[in-house]
Amino acid sequence: MALSIPYYLSESQLVVALQRGEARAQKIVYERYANRMMAICLRYVANQADAEDVLIESFMRVFERVNQFRSEGSFEGWIRRIMVTESLMFLRKNKSLRQEISLESVTEEPDYQWADEALQANDLLRLVAQLPDGYRTIFNLYAIEGYSHAEIASLTGISEGTSKSQLSRARALLQQRIKTLETDVKSAPEYGKAAS
Repeated sequence: MALSIPYYLSESQLVVALQRGEARAQKIVYERYANRMMAICLRYVANQADAEDVLIESFMRVFERVNQFRSEGSFEGWIRRIMVTESLMFLRKNKSLRQEISLESVTEEPDYQWADEALQANDLLRLVAQLPDGYRTIFNLYAIEGYSHAEIASLTGISEGTSKSQLSRARALLQQRIKTLETDVKSAPEYGKAAS
């Protein structure tokens, strides 16, 4: 007789099963959320192998701390916060949060109409992924996750001013890279043919 994995109809049933320590429920949670959570880890920890390590550590924390989940929001949102926190701890441990690069002043802004028409969301995510760790982290926390500078300061151990500065530098660097990409695309011989 084959052993069947129970199907948990609701999130609350799944949480209760996790709180009882059911291995099958852990497997279901991992299978249900791993891909989405890996994307979050990769936004912070750009190296694939390191992001996978953070993902596994994060799921271990989820299973260890599931009794702390109070159903005051979505379970997925709670898991997501753990993924972000574990990613930040990894970056802090590897001293990547305070990494800065010097920027020449951005004198020319990108053609935002061109960027809106020509760049896809994946292109922008790739540009964000290429930012130095500190800039990428603050940009993700502020622009994608929606944290305030005060919350970012608390999460990362930096000051609010440093958070604001890192975000400003991240934006300037993104503008610079979009402008470079725009120039490269517009100067390509096939662009003139496509635009005609």
